[in-house]
Amino acid sequence: MTRTAPADTVGYGAEEEAMRRYLEVGTNRALALDNRGPIRYSDDGRVHPDILESYWHHGFYVFTGVFGREELDDIERDFKDVMARLPVHKDADVDAQGRPALGTGCTSKVLYWSKPLGDPFGGTAYGKGRHPVKMFEPAAAKDAPDDIVYLIIGSLQFSRAALRAYGHPDLLAVSAAVNGDDFVPYTDVFFIKAPGLGASVAWHQDGVTHWDAPDWHQGSHGFNWMGQLYGCTAANGVWVVPGSHKQGKVDIKAMVAEAGTERLPQAVPMVCDPGDAIISNRQLLHGSFANTSKDWRVTLNMGCLPRAAVLDVAGGGIVTGTQVYDAAHIEERSKAIGLAIAARQHRFPDEAPYQYKPFIDAGKSFVWNDSMLSELHDYSRLDMSV
Repeated sequence: MTRTAPADTVGYGAEEEAMRRYLEVGTNRALALDNRGPIRYSDDGRVHPDILESYWHHGFYVFTGVFGREELDDIERDFKDVMARLPVHKDADVDAQGRPALGTGCTSKVLYWSKPLGDPFGGTAYGKGRHPVKMFEPAAAKDAPDDIVYLIIGSLQFSRAALRAYGHPDLLAVSAAVNGDDFVPYTDVFFIKAPGLGASVAWHQDGVTHWDAPDWHQGSHGFNWMGQLYGCTAANGVWVVPGSHKQGKVDIKAMVAEAGTERLPQAVPMVCDPGDAIISNRQLLHGSFANTSKDWRVTLNMGCLPRAAVLDVAGGGIVTGTQVYDAAHIEERSKAIGLAIAARQHRFPDEAPYQYKPFIDAGKSFVWNDSMLSELHDYSRLDMSV
């Protein structure tokens, strides 16, 4: 781990009390919503319509108890190994033990860095300027490192446990219920909010390509799965404006200006326990504050898209360069789903594996062996952003 000491020496200064009240009020509002509970199915075996109705109304849903203790232990072991393999500093190519650092040999960008408690995206041109307002950046402790890794893209190639989590049959069933049986993946990451260090993410909406499309709808840009290793709080979690996924492209600058602060009054935090998983519409206005708390947040973020939103579409050029995603590209990128299902079946043989319709229709099957992880090397170069 990069830091485990309490975050007693960092905070929001003169705004500390206002921030504390904001977190408390937001938490109470979030817990009062009707979008929380276990994954349930109706008698026909489909995801329960009450869940889908709530998701489409609010734009997010908190699924409780998705990952059990045994699986969380697997994920935590892998996460600690991933952290131990990070470069010793931003420009290094070796880890603390002198080994080639995580991501060595990948052509796509794997590690995203920030100064402690910083906002690396806000007010910049990154992501086609979709983070127009910079978040408040608290002062870090004097002994904090110069730079931290807060985002690791292509996480499935670095962690068998993350790969198995991606193959969870209930998660994939929800993906199909929301995005269609032929849903496709687009990117997978570890998002890391270390106590007293974790960076903020400025308010934004994820979608970039379909806002002005004649067939735009509230699910055009898919959703993110966010599995939680340690849970998340108002202080370290993602905040969203419920219902904003239906409003098209919103004017973030105007909203912040009207509020007089980046603490948007209509937002709520995604609060959950270890082992919970959240689906969040990518069109929701969302962001997070610098983590001045004492609590870790480690999120396994796995994205899903409707196939129609991707096939023969020119990508937005966010996680990868601009390109048109043809059927061959989609098939190659979707291989990660087959590998994940196979890896999960190998680890949990008594669990019924998910049946991914595109593979069933094509007669494709995957049987896990340890060498298969190498097939995911540098797979994030195929990520699809729309």
